Amino acid sequence: MSLGTLLLIVLVLMLVGVFPAWPHSQSWGYGPTGGLGLLVIILLVLVLTGRF
Repeated sequence: MSLGTLLLIVLVLMLVGVFPAWPHSQSWGYGPTGGLGLLVIILLVLVLTGRF
């Protein structure tokens, strides 16, 4: 397993953890989810193009 794949899995798990449906993150809004989602998309593109 490459470092990029491992990092992608960790970021996806973090994205699920900050989803506003959970009781601990309802007051956060969509900010953390959007930020981590952007990181996941960037990392996914880098992994698929072979640059990471």
